[in-house]
Amino acid sequence: MRSTRRNTDLIAVRFADGAIYMKGMNDHGSTRDFQRSARHQEELTTWRHALHQMPELSLDLPKTSAFVQTRFAEMDVPFHTIVNGNGVVAQLGEGEPCLLLRADMDALPVAETSGVDFASTNGCMHACGHDMHTTSLLGAAKLLKAHESELCGTVKLLFQPGEETFNGAEACIKDGVLESPHVDAAVATHVASIAPVGLVAYGDVPNAAVYGFKITLTGKGTHGAMPALGIDPINTAVHIYLALQELIAREVPADQEATLTIGQLSAGSAFNVIPETAVMQGTLRVFDNELRVQLIRRIGEVVENIAAAYRTKVEFEILGDIPALVCDAAFNARLAESVQQAAPALAVHGGVHTTGSEDFAFFAPHVPTAMFFIGAETDDGTPTYNQHNPSVRFNDKALPIAAAVYAISALSWQREQA
Repeated sequence: MRSTRRNTDLIAVRFADGAIYMKGMNDHGSTRDFQRSARHQEELTTWRHALHQMPELSLDLPKTSAFVQTRFAEMDVPFHTIVNGNGVVAQLGEGEPCLLLRADMDALPVAETSGVDFASTNGCMHACGHDMHTTSLLGAAKLLKAHESELCGTVKLLFQPGEETFNGAEACIKDGVLESPHVDAAVATHVASIAPVGLVAYGDVPNAAVYGFKITLTGKGTHGAMPALGIDPINTAVHIYLALQELIAREVPADQEATLTIGQLSAGSAFNVIPETAVMQGTLRVFDNELRVQLIRRIGEVVENIAAAYRTKVEFEILGDIPALVCDAAFNARLAESVQQAAPALAVHGGVHTTGSEDFAFFAPHVPTAMFFIGAETDDGTPTYNQHNPSVRFNDKALPIAAAVYAISALSWQREQA
């Protein structure tokens, strides 16, 4: 990883008393107060805790969308909805060029066990931190609104549903988010629960491609005491599970990266009954496209042949197929330099490369993209958990940092275009 620093006279950021104070430079180099982005840590924290208690799934986010719309109405920022009202698009400035800032809003079907006093209770959870993303972009909007008249073009803010289910970005693009005005570049952020607050990281190819699949196995139910009279789909599922893991162990070259995970295996409802069906759901994550094609083919062959060997009917469903996120390296690096210069107290590093996936990747073929990962590890002595764990906690101190990264990115990019 490399640290990024460069002298610029664009903006400066000071963190104090739970707020961000930003200063900008006019064309003559004189310094002026730019408006603190989040006013107080308390405001962002209040927003985030409210969102955390209303987690919603996939493309169905009525409460979350309404919350975002209410904040924009309070800010007097024009907005409209997309994806049947479940996505929100706000706009600051006017004309060209246009930069898109994106935050995802959906949660996971995970029952929360974090123990925080604002934990969700509806069986879903913001276990990936999308409540943090939504709050941070709202904070950035408030900062940018204060000096909207000074924007050189348009900043479009997208609050996107359906990232976890792989269908949100494409739905937003289909609904025209990249037009009216035409978007010239896009920026997103993602918090990291196992990285310290103050770290801002990025990478050229930060996220892997992901192929999601569902396998439904149908056998013949029978009494648990008489397995010979039935066809056990659990037995078939176990053999498929083991064989899929062997694909990674024996068919992926040592210099390649690939991860195959079965995240759901469900069957039966009684201890003494062999069930009729078993369901498996999983993901394949890989960077190299040739290897991706090969492994997808082999997954199909393994599933079909093992099911046949154990006399089990099989249905195979593709849940999603997201490409690797390939950022525009030069664009990402320039923004990183601006963030480091504006906020010297932050540790800005390149080199992020993980097998996590992001449907922000669907924007990359259309416009240059940049992605920043914001450290959000707790510092109160509580155990640290990775994302998607039901006990994961995120540090609210990361909220103003992420808001500043969004705002700095917008301002520095527009400065370049002027």
